[in-house]
Amino acid sequence: MGSGTEVTGGGWSRRRFVGALAGAAAVVAVPAPAAPLRQRPHNAPAQAQAQAQASVAETPPKAPSAPRPLYIGTYTSVDGGGTGIGLAGYDPATGEITGTGTLTGVADPSYLAVHPNGRTLYAVNERTDGAVTAVRLADRKILGSRSTGGAGPCHLSVHPSGRWLLSAEYTSGSVAVHPIDATGALGERTDLVTHSSPAPGPGQQGPHAHQFITSPDGGHVLAVDLGTDTVYSYRLDLAKGTLTEVAQAHTKPGAGPRHLTFHPGGRYAYLADEVGNTVAVCGYDRTSGRLTIGEPQSTGSTPGTTNYPAQFLVTADGAYAYLANRGDNTLARYAVEADGARLRLLDTVPVHGDFPRQIAFSPDGRLLFASNQRSGTVSVFTVDAHSGELRLAGEPFASPVAVCALPL
Repeated sequence: MGSGTEVTGGGWSRRRFVGALAGAAAVVAVPAPAAPLRQRPHNAPAQAQAQAQASVAETPPKAPSAPRPLYIGTYTSVDGGGTGIGLAGYDPATGEITGTGTLTGVADPSYLAVHPNGRTLYAVNERTDGAVTAVRLADRKILGSRSTGGAGPCHLSVHPSGRWLLSAEYTSGSVAVHPIDATGALGERTDLVTHSSPAPGPGQQGPHAHQFITSPDGGHVLAVDLGTDTVYSYRLDLAKGTLTEVAQAHTKPGAGPRHLTFHPGGRYAYLADEVGNTVAVCGYDRTSGRLTIGEPQSTGSTPGTTNYPAQFLVTADGAYAYLANRGDNTLARYAVEADGARLRLLDTVPVHGDFPRQIAFSPDGRLLFASNQRSGTVSVFTVDAHSGELRLAGEPFASPVAVCALPL
């Protein structure tokens, strides 16, 4: 997705067009302000890794036997796409998925999130006239949609307070805030910020906001913009729902940052650079909200392949991190060392699908779900609690243009 073209034939955004095309040993070092650390060989033992593994519970909690709900995002306006939000159930012990139907009436729900109380589902409507939609899960009633004020919303998240919905609009390069009432329904937008500075990076024609999340301490909200090679930090007024920019962090020109994931300790985060096919460890200052981006490192993708890293995940105990590699069609596994300050690439495994756009853990962390856009499948892996190894759990589940899987 290195082109700067925002819209292609048929009105598709660049990010959707690339996803629809036919398929085509590293150490991540800690950035400033932490002290320099020496790189380790790809297969060297690491004391920090062993300590992290030792922190995993000796006896994991017993998995429930009842099926758990799974919601699948798609595009409804493309050939072969879905007709709404896919409904399914999964076995929390084996990972087997069983389809149960579709929730229609939600246009282009390409990304999904759930309210902290588990009662309401939120979906982007990734269209030129962008919107966000709320769905009550008890009876799957659509509670309504609200305009984001921007084009091509591709990501959303709920503030930990449960009172605000944050969304990122890729095509317009903007971020929006909506209030959430006691029923889970959305109110009219309270703020909209378009990224106008710095200027777009090499090959880009404008800003492209790709993610909008809250820091673990809840003090700041951060927006990742692929077009400007920048991560923006904001203060969110919890009474008014308005944003105040407090810091910017810049990647290497042309890196095209896409997705940021925090270590549970809250002092470090991991950034996937889509265009540059790199990752970086970032330091995070909770007082100022400032992110310090480290040097670009390998994604573990096969040399010479065209690869677009999509998303990072970190285990709840902070011991391992995983990266979805589109193009290479692999999942990279990293050991997390030095209390989150360093990632060490362990291996990659085939995703058993084409173009893994998004990955997610089950709530208990035992399973990892990978949504494969081009193959229209969801692959499920079991996660070894001690080694972090991934093992495919049966045949991938077929779902039209699967771009997001949300297990509850």
